[in-house]
Amino acid sequence: MAVQLNHTIVASNDPAGSAGWFAEILGLDEPERFGPFWQISTSNGVNLDFDRHDTPGKIVPQHYAFLISEEEFDAILGRIVERRISYYADPAGQRLGEINHNDGGRGLYFPDPDGHWLEIITRPYGSGD
Repeated sequence: MAVQLNHTIVASNDPAGSAGWFAEILGLDEPERFGPFWQISTSNGVNLDFDRHDTPGKIVPQHYAFLISEEEFDAILGRIVERRISYYADPAGQRLGEINHNDGGRGLYFPDPDGHWLEIITRPYGSGD
């Protein structure tokens, strides 16, 4: 069997709320309870397991990137704009309100409520122009 990412844990102050937020923004099925986690699944079978952050101090932000279709990009961008979530064309957060066209596709970055940095792209890096 080839190596595949199966799941990862996403630290959160409100696991149920954060999982619901991710699912809504990304257009995924509602989260389900799985043991101590709130879980959402991507279309390629990778699960994001949201768990309560119980280490003292702030959550250390992580980066989560999602490869999506052009139609999904339009829908997600619409939800981002509707909710007035800041988004950026670059990972440094310098190009506010812009999208990028890396590899001939479209992409952008935006924060989740816990400070994780989410990225949506329509073309994998290194795949085109």
